[in-house]
Amino acid sequence: MKKLKVGVIGAGSISGSHLGAYSGNPEVELLAICDMNRERAEEKAAKYGIPHVYTDVRDLLANSEIEAVSICTWNNTHAEFSIAALEASKHVLCEKPLCQTVEQALEVQEAVERSGKVFQVGFVRRYGDTTQMLRRFIDAGELGEIYYAKASYLRRLGNPGGWFSDKERSGGGPLIDLGVHVIDLCWYLMGRPKVVSVSGNTYHKLGNRANVQHLSFYQAADYDANKNDVEDLANALIRFENGASILVDVSFTLHAVKNDGKISIYGTKGGAQVEPELQIATEKHDIMLNLFAAGRYADVRFCQRLPE
Repeated sequence: MKKLKVGVIGAGSISGSHLGAYSGNPEVELLAICDMNRERAEEKAAKYGIPHVYTDVRDLLANSEIEAVSICTWNNTHAEFSIAALEASKHVLCEKPLCQTVEQALEVQEAVERSGKVFQVGFVRRYGDTTQMLRRFIDAGELGEIYYAKASYLRRLGNPGGWFSDKERSGGGPLIDLGVHVIDLCWYLMGRPKVVSVSGNTYHKLGNRANVQHLSFYQAADYDANKNDVEDLANALIRFENGASILVDVSFTLHAVKNDGKISIYGTKGGAQVEPELQIATEKHDIMLNLFAAGRYADVRFCQRLPE
């Protein structure tokens, strides 16, 4: 069986998910890895048996054996590297977010159409157990017309710092880091309707709250409490052509009594809480019911970064 030869661009923490999945896939051969920190790239190459190590993306893309790449770098490189990879005739899996601006997104779209290659953004929540179970109910019409969704991922203390808090590299704070996941998940479950308007707010009031010492939280490898020019909190109302809407709010830090992570969708025949665990609200024989899946199927990968 011919294996797909893959290169990974970026050897930071998120690359571990890509490298682990590729190394466990019998249809894939890990051929190359690139990082501007050569020592870090060589460590990953040694761990996963990758033969080619690069420090320049252009050199990796010039390798004609490579058929597909994962882009696991800072957000401000996503558009540039995606377009370069497509122009080098590679299939692309790009970490979320796709890029930092709408203009960049349109440039990537044009590059995809020119290349004819497969391009995918790493919105992994679409493939979680709860999402796929819920899709069965939606596809069977049991929720009816889905016209509203609400998504909250509020961290009381959870600014990762480092590049996450550097707007030049990240493009923003919790909205571009957490919000893109929950917005995409709701939009996907609602049938991907066309957006007609978005209104929202961002707040930069609390900073990274580095003064709080008694609670632990996820910190980026390059955490620096002195660097933080992204928002603390963002909220938005997204309206669609079919009349449906999504209300979303996300935070890195907020004076809340606890972390809150909840995604819900609502239809004419039923509704569902997607996270923190799957529940379906419906009505049978003039009785309102809440349905639970047997066993524990909640996809907790996102919640692991929400410590109390």
